[in-house]
Amino acid sequence: MWVVRELLVPVDFSDASARALETAIGLARKFRARLHLLHCYPVYPLPHTDGVPLPEGLDRDLRRAAQQRLSEWGEKANAAGVSVVEHLSPDPPVDAIVELAEEIGADWIVMGTRGLTGLCHVLLGSVAERAIQHAPCPVLSVKDI
Repeated sequence: MWVVRELLVPVDFSDASARALETAIGLARKFRARLHLLHCYPVYPLPHTDGVPLPEGLDRDLRRAAQQRLSEWGEKANAAGVSVVEHLSPDPPVDAIVELAEEIGADWIVMGTRGLTGLCHVLLGSVAERAIQHAPCPVLSVKDI
């Protein structure tokens, strides 16, 4: 029998992430697993600020806002009777997902997908695709319908 104890759920607060969280809550309840919610809030230089430092405290403010949203999502899982650990990272999403999955010994990563098409998909790929390629465990991609 396959034992599932740790589920990693990367979220960007989109509808696709909400659907992945719903799926992960169901799996966590079935397997009595713990959910690890991960949100990445990288601070990218703005095109018009080349060479100009970003405002002091911007990172702190972004982190605080991200933590508040992440806590709201964690409360949803707690209300369903699921144990939740919240994680924030300023790193690029794929890097943070792979690193946290390794750190917590994730049995599964459950994440939403967004269908990119055409040239955008060829040039950028998707976070879900890259996570599947580099993850140390199976990745369940949940399509937003």
